[in-house]
Amino acid sequence: MRRTLSLLVLLALGTASAENVTVFAAASLTDAFTELGKAFDARTGNRTTFQFAGSQALRTQLENGARADVYASANAAQFDPLVTKGLVTQGQVFARNRLAVIVPANSARVRTLADLVTPGLKVVVADRTVPVGDYTRRMLAAIDKAGTYGKDYSARFLRNVVSEEPNVRQVALKVQLGEADAAVVYTTDVTPSLRASVRTVALPTRFNQTAAYPVGVVANSNAPAAARAFVAYVQSPEGQRVLRKWGFLAPR
Repeated sequence: MRRTLSLLVLLALGTASAENVTVFAAASLTDAFTELGKAFDARTGNRTTFQFAGSQALRTQLENGARADVYASANAAQFDPLVTKGLVTQGQVFARNRLAVIVPANSARVRTLADLVTPGLKVVVADRTVPVGDYTRRMLAAIDKAGTYGKDYSARFLRNVVSEEPNVRQVALKVQLGEADAAVVYTTDVTPSLRASVRTVALPTRFNQTAAYPVGVVANSNAPAAARAFVAYVQSPEGQRVLRKWGFLAPR
């Protein structure tokens, strides 16, 4: 009850006077946050704009003095250093995600994980500094440890990597455009617009990784009350319904 009341108070603050709210958010949040932002603005009267990119790129921008009000990252590794430096308030996990292996819908080259190490296959992943790139390499380590496809699976997989992208949406786009035979993205990146042109390859739970998304208010925010209201809205039942609609998992 107390949590519900606090959320209502913060949302009410957003309606007191319209504010411009700038949100830096991980690229994988593009669809969900765009819809969520429109609903938030309709409720509060604020004007929310988004900058979507790899979490590591957004972190660098904030460290170099970029102005924003809210930061939502796809992992703690890009979020916590900003908290330590006093640039972002202590965050809370508001959603979780899982990995997916995608291939062109009409492809016959990749049916299982074993096919991903076929010599000459063109695989695209995110750079290791990008959250999904880090989770991808954790997935490969888990496969190596299990030994299901040989202890050197990750080495053979990485030999097939032809591009390492700066954010997960760029990774997915490579498959959609036919420039890659396979890629590792989040399950939420298989959006309605992408679903017609790709299919997913089974990724056993024991190898998959769970991504945790923290969100917090930027310390030098020009609209701290509205920023707190946005964070509250993301965590509210209404905000969580939007996130579930786009495939995100509950924060706990």
